[in-house]
Amino acid sequence: MTKEVNVALIGTRFMGRAHSNAWSNVRKNFKLDIKPVLKVACGRKIDDHINEFAKQYGWEAVSDQWEDVVSDPNIDIVDISASNKSHFPIAMAAVKAGKHVICEKPLAMTAEEAKAMYLAAKEAGVVHMTAFNYRQVPALIYAKQLIDEGKIGDIRHFDAVYYQDWLINPDFPFVWRNDIVEAGSGAHGDMNAHLVDLARYLVGEVADVSGIQNIFVKERPVRDGSGTREVTADDATSFLCHFNNGALGSFISTRFATGRKNYLKFELFGSKGSLKFELERLNELQYFSTEDDQGDQGYRTILMTESVHPFISAWWPPGHIIGWEHTFIHEVKLFLDAIALKSDLSPSFYDGWRTQSVMDAVVKSSEKKTWVKVEA
Repeated sequence: MTKEVNVALIGTRFMGRAHSNAWSNVRKNFKLDIKPVLKVACGRKIDDHINEFAKQYGWEAVSDQWEDVVSDPNIDIVDISASNKSHFPIAMAAVKAGKHVICEKPLAMTAEEAKAMYLAAKEAGVVHMTAFNYRQVPALIYAKQLIDEGKIGDIRHFDAVYYQDWLINPDFPFVWRNDIVEAGSGAHGDMNAHLVDLARYLVGEVADVSGIQNIFVKERPVRDGSGTREVTADDATSFLCHFNNGALGSFISTRFATGRKNYLKFELFGSKGSLKFELERLNELQYFSTEDDQGDQGYRTILMTESVHPFISAWWPPGHIIGWEHTFIHEVKLFLDAIALKSDLSPSFYDGWRTQSVMDAVVKSSEKKTWVKVEA
C-alpha cells in the first residue's frame, strides 16, 4: 500500500507555482513509494489570489498563519517558497516539529543562519533539501558524470554568467527583491547562488574570493504612487575565486543585461576536455575532448533526450525535449525517494550552507576591496 504524506506549501507566488506544479505532477511520471497530498497552501493573507491558486493547483485548504501550518501534526512536509527573510524562522520551526523540509535558495540570509538550519535538521533526523533546481537538469548531471569519469581531466577554469534584464527600466517599481532587509541580497543571492552551487557540484569547494557589487538605480517608485524607495540590494555582483583543487573561477550575475531574460551559461575547461552549457538550450551539453581524432576535433553537441540520460526514461521518446518546469519535478522526486528510503540527499541544507558561506565572503570582499577566505 502506498504511503501518503501531507504537504504544506509556504509561499504562493512565482516559486510557489513552480513547486505546486511539481507536487501535482510527480506521480504522473515517476513510480514512487510515497504519494504526496497537497494539504494546505499558506500565503500572507487569505484573498482571491490564494483561493484561486489553491483551486488551480489542487491544494485542499488555505491559510495565512504559517506557524499553525508548521505545527499541525497532520503535516509531514513543509515546502518553503516564500521570501528569503522567512526561510530561517519557518525552517527552524518545521524542523523542531519533526517535519521534512524543502527550502528555496538562497537557504538563508547569512551563512550563520544556514549553518544553524543544517545542524538543526541533521539533529532532528529529518530529510532536508535546498532547492537548487538546476542540479536536476539531465545535461548537468551528465556533465558531472563525465567529470567524475575523468573525461575532462584536471579542471583549470569554471567561468559562469547569469544574466537578466527585468530591472533596466528605472521606472520599474520597487519590489521586495530590491530590499536587503527582506531579500538579504539582490542578484547575488538570487542568481549567483545557482552558479556557486553548480561550481561546487562540478568543480569542488571554493577557497577564497574577490568580489564587486553595484546598485545602478538607487531609488525606485513605489507601486501605489506615494513616492520612491531606496534600493538596498545589489543589481549586479561579479567575483573571481580560487577553488581548493587549484582551479580558477569567474562569476557574473546581473539584472541589467539588456536583452537577456534568464540567461545562464558556464564553460568548464580541463586538461583533457571542456564542457559548455546554456540554460536556453537546456537539453544540450557541449563536450570537447582532446582524445578525439585530430582531424575531427571540435565541440560535439549531445542531445540529452535518450532513455539512458538522467531522468529521461520517465518522459518522452528520444528527441522530445523537456523544459524548465521538469527540474522541479525531478527535485520533488528525489526528495520523496529520500523520505521513503530514509536516506540523505544532495543538495541538502549542507549545500545551502556551504553556498551561503561563499556568498557571504563575496559581500565582505566587495566591502573591504580585498580577497577574502571562505569559511572552511
